[in-house]
Amino acid sequence: MLNWFKNLAGALGLPGTRPKAIPEALWQLTLQHYPFLARLPAADRQALRLLVGRFLLHKEFTGAHDLEVSDEMAVAIAAQACLPVLRLGLDWYDDFTGIVVHPGAMLARRKAIDPAGVVHDYRESLLGEAMHGGPVTLSWQDVAASGKLAERGHNVVIHEFIHKIDMRDGAADGCPPLPSRAAHAAWHDTMQAAYDRFREQVAMAERFGAEPPWLDAYGASAPAEFFAVACEAYFVNREHFTQDFADLTVLFDQFFKQK
Repeated sequence: MLNWFKNLAGALGLPGTRPKAIPEALWQLTLQHYPFLARLPAADRQALRLLVGRFLLHKEFTGAHDLEVSDEMAVAIAAQACLPVLRLGLDWYDDFTGIVVHPGAMLARRKAIDPAGVVHDYRESLLGEAMHGGPVTLSWQDVAASGKLAERGHNVVIHEFIHKIDMRDGAADGCPPLPSRAAHAAWHDTMQAAYDRFREQVAMAERFGAEPPWLDAYGASAPAEFFAVACEAYFVNREHFTQDFADLTVLFDQFFKQK
């Protein structure tokens, strides 16, 4: 696993050394597979390339069900994970080390209590999961498809790592840590209005056959999921996202320091 990483670990940002970029062939392959990365301005691509090297130095990849995580897979995941923190910095991901990669969707055991107090055990199919203070779990099948799914605004890596950003100040609630009460209030007002409109659109589509939204309907399930789903689209298909959520583009530009 990570043969390139093992060979170059001594040069990737260890004390007294200068971080070394991802090998050219490996980086170009990543850009080829994920065109939304290739469309970044040249300076951002270079900054991302260096950030990925530092990210890989501090994270541990584990393949589930005998999956071998290759250099190509690790760099692909790291590049997409680093996109939201390109200007924020890797400190936003310093609360965990592990990244677990499954071949495909995984089944998670869940427990729920209904209004009558009856406990129900069930299994939920997941493409990824982010645990507070714990690892990020991803389906490689869906990570590998992210280049093609960008047209629809989908990206499982960004989704789960946005949850990590959201969790920095506690449980995921759709609002990341912000510098002031005023900033928090402005975030809440803008996000809540967009969330309410989106839930109404999803409900109209599901109940009355209205045109479904372009954004993944899963975002209507909770504010935290709306934040993650919206950020997926914002980072991989900004133009289409802005057509539907111009107010959120402005909000996200300010938070992620895109402008």
